[in-house]
Amino acid sequence: MNDATPTPDRSDGRSPGKSDGTVGRTLAVLDLVAAFGRPVRFAELLPVSGLPKATLYRFVQTLTNQGMLAFDEERQTYMPGLRLVRLAHGAWAQSSLAPIAAGFLDQLSQGTGQTLHLAQLDQGMVLYVDKRNAARPVEMFSQSGKVGPAYCTGVGKAMLAHLSEKALRDALTRQSFHRFTDHTLTDETSLRAELANIRARGFAWDNEEHEPGIRCVAAPILSAQGRVLGALSITSAQADAHARLESYAPLILETAEKIAKAAIDWRFPEQKGPV
Repeated sequence: MNDATPTPDRSDGRSPGKSDGTVGRTLAVLDLVAAFGRPVRFAELLPVSGLPKATLYRFVQTLTNQGMLAFDEERQTYMPGLRLVRLAHGAWAQSSLAPIAAGFLDQLSQGTGQTLHLAQLDQGMVLYVDKRNAARPVEMFSQSGKVGPAYCTGVGKAMLAHLSEKALRDALTRQSFHRFTDHTLTDETSLRAELANIRARGFAWDNEEHEPGIRCVAAPILSAQGRVLGALSITSAQADAHARLESYAPLILETAEKIAKAAIDWRFPEQKGPV
């Protein structure tokens, strides 16, 4: 095990000191433990948690008692507990688009040979829920289960473009607008202009905005009522990526529509009148 203290990936924008109420702050500690990507000692959690020692200890003990964290007495480390695995299986089956979209992703992957991503919005951020690697995979940030920014990714912008104004305002407050590359849009005004173009065009581009050399074309997955269910992208790092990806735009739009139709009777029933 590597004993070096990493900087945990806090790309989801949550922190123990800013969550709502005791439950929210406790769950933020759980996020923090998971973000280390390895078993972590209490002394490593404390300086990055933003919490008093006694408060953090209480939260960690509560999570451990409830099976949300597991404690290794020999190594004195904490890690996500097996109760989370059970919850994750339930969430995967009930909340993720991945099960219903799997067959469509397989067909698109075989037809294009390119890298595919399926994503959903989570608290204004992109949650990658499935992926198909290209015939010649390229190392990149996005992996299933990973959280990334919405403002500079194709899938993120495709989803942001179709949110209601209220939901969009909330999502925009959660964006860091960090400049990852020379192509990254770093302010709300520029992003809103791009979102208008996406709505008019029907699909979104990521032109090396998140990672150098990585380009993608993305389509939103929308219900018949325009509700954002997720987004789908095709990614390429080849020299002729833009022209190649543009030729895939009709295909990815068609696939996104098929996924949306398959989801109608699945986990996203539209409400018809008061509940």
